[in-house]
Amino acid sequence: MEGMLISTQQALHMLLTGDSELWSIVMLSFSVSFKAIILTTPPAMVVAYSLANGNFPGNKIVLAVFNSLLSVPTVVIGLLLYVLLTRQGPFGDLRLLFTQTAMVIGQMMLCFPILVALGYAAINAADRRVKETSITLGAPWWFTMLTVLYEVRFGLLAAVLTGFGRIISEVGISMMVGGNILGYTRNITTAIALETSKGEFAQGIALGIVLLLLAFMLTAFLTYVQGKQEITA
Repeated sequence: MEGMLISTQQALHMLLTGDSELWSIVMLSFSVSFKAIILTTPPAMVVAYSLANGNFPGNKIVLAVFNSLLSVPTVVIGLLLYVLLTRQGPFGDLRLLFTQTAMVIGQMMLCFPILVALGYAAINAADRRVKETSITLGAPWWFTMLTVLYEVRFGLLAAVLTGFGRIISEVGISMMVGGNILGYTRNITTAIALETSKGEFAQGIALGIVLLLLAFMLTAFLTYVQGKQEITA
């Protein structure tokens, strides 16, 4: 018990004094996840809109596939990407394994079905008159889509925040395709796993506090967004 108290004190000291190694890990983690969410959001919203407003054959089947992918373990995605990017794999010549780019791709694979499923739910709940009015006025399809997306912007923002919270807290993908290389691919979750396995709890606790604070801020902001949505409804 005393040892954990000492480790906690050390963790707080590392956070407050701006420990360079600790904050480089935090910044790397945020950088990778921000890139993943920014690159994933536009195509995911287009797919979600198409599923919510399209009548093409197999529409419900595609939606069911995306909903099923929500429960895929991150280590499975990491393993699949590892097989694809390893030297013997089909994309081995790209030499992306154990790079931040591979981590971004893996987090995009994890995030895409989340954004599509939650985006579909938000778009499907939109007032149909918005789309009908836009079409009646002769607006092009892309303007109609943007109009509908703007109408449900709070629901879509909630989907994006949920996706970001999911990818920044995952460990399987980052460990499998990132390699946990200090200063290059070591992020918050892989650093926590490494440090605690070595019995060095101070950095792990400090990084855990960062994740807890992030979770609290995301939850608070989601609550605010949902409140705004109810006001504008």
